Amino acid sequence: MFAKARDKGWTNPTAVDYEQIQRDYAASEWHGTAARYEWNDELGDVAPRVPELEQMLFGGEFQMRKGDHYSNLNIEVFIDGRERVQPVKEFADAGLHPVVLDNINLVGYEKPTPIQQYAIPAILQGRDVVAISQTGSGKTAAYMIPIISRLMGKAKKLCAPKPNTFDPRYNPQTHFTKAEPLVVIVVPTRELAIQTFDEARRFCYRSMLRPCVSYGGFPVKTSIEELRKGCDILVATPGRLVDLMDKPHILTMSRVKYTVIDEADEMLHMDWQEELNKIMSGGDTNEDADHVYMMISATFPKGERELVRQYLADDHVRLRVGRAGSSHKNIRQDVVFCESSAKREAVYDLLFNLEPARTLIFCNSKQTVDLLDDFLFNRGLPTTSIHADRGQQVREDSLRSFRTGKAPILIATGVSSRGWDIKDVKYVINYDLPSANYGGIQEYIHRIGRTARIGHQGLAMSFYNDRDEAIAQDLVNVLVECECTVPEFLSHLAPQDGVINFDDDTDEENEEENAGANTNFTAEAMFQPEPAMATAGGW
Repeated sequence: MFAKARDKGWTNPTAVDYEQIQRDYAASEWHGTAARYEWNDELGDVAPRVPELEQMLFGGEFQMRKGDHYSNLNIEVFIDGRERVQPVKEFADAGLHPVVLDNINLVGYEKPTPIQQYAIPAILQGRDVVAISQTGSGKTAAYMIPIISRLMGKAKKLCAPKPNTFDPRYNPQTHFTKAEPLVVIVVPTRELAIQTFDEARRFCYRSMLRPCVSYGGFPVKTSIEELRKGCDILVATPGRLVDLMDKPHILTMSRVKYTVIDEADEMLHMDWQEELNKIMSGGDTNEDADHVYMMISATFPKGERELVRQYLADDHVRLRVGRAGSSHKNIRQDVVFCESSAKREAVYDLLFNLEPARTLIFCNSKQTVDLLDDFLFNRGLPTTSIHADRGQQVREDSLRSFRTGKAPILIATGVSSRGWDIKDVKYVINYDLPSANYGGIQEYIHRIGRTARIGHQGLAMSFYNDRDEAIAQDLVNVLVECECTVPEFLSHLAPQDGVINFDDDTDEENEEENAGANTNFTAEAMFQPEPAMATAGGW
């Protein structure tokens, strides 16, 4: 078995003792303590480069390059607001801080994506923003770039005092401050918090702004130690953030200028409504009139619309790229019929029929994740896995192994992978299609969106059987919309007249919120990216 996997081109599997990693977590490095640019007041206003840190932040698995198929993305952009927003076609024309522009170049971003073209100028104008866009469309950078750019030039005035960690006399037990962030970014999952923190570390490079992250599973003591070094940008999961807000000697929200709710639709699905209300109100400590709110999501359900009406300014800008909750044509979606008893052998055979590449396999239960991981590993394949019962240190280690290619096959439950942005994921396999009662078609869209990011192509393969009938119609609608082949066993569900009816409540926003549409500027534009310099064969 092992020789067959090697002959096919898969790397050697590495045995992982998950229980041992968990026992040794205290001696391991938490991602929340990862290196970031630490400002030294003695340097004046010009921040020098740090080559070792630069390589860590911008090199290797974190360098995301635009794919050859970016020109396939002809996307409609809808803008709704009281004033017109002029899009920016080039980062250099957006009026960004020079250090931010340097960091954009280091990250490898060439041109703004559709959501970035409109979100960046709106945020630079100080407007509240609701951004609804497809997964993999650059939503994180769409708010991170303008926020950090606006704060960089005023950092000395706005930032709270921090201890000088470069001072030889620095002692973390006696030299500390409470966290007074200027920006609070709330995300639904631990792994997405880590990923967003990484993005903040990159765009804050060579600035006075110090990012921090706090999430469930990250030891509270270690998290507080990082916060006490100073925190200007705080990325957190809602439960951990609310806990910190109840400790005013650790965290105060009095300086917050920007509150960002990322993946807002998912947090509402996960029943964080009460926590979000507390976070959006700033714990009743921030009465700053220029506080800017942003809500970022892939859909725009009723609960999110209620939050918008309650907290965002009347003149907020709403941006929507494509149909809310849609996928795109760079993902080839194949659906095959497979009985549950045959799935293990089917996925094994599939992995040997595909060219070895980073592969995400989704299961609906933690037990199935464990069993499939053991099965494939014992067949000689380099697998690792993640689910909610694993300790946080184990989850971070597994994700690190997947990012670096040490274990290029990752098996996970769907909820644990929310919002992952991992370089060169070529295949997504739905070993189990999501249940209609637990995420349904939106969960499916989120899963397959882990591949074919920023102009690359990818394959999403799904195993279907009679247990998946509840999601069948929605699945066929997505296949038809993305011009993918509808399998014969589902062909009776394809719309005969070509009109697709998407059964969601997103479109109801027009009825609820546009009663005063005559006072608003509403625009619709077709975004057509410039052709890529090189093209590769289609599917």
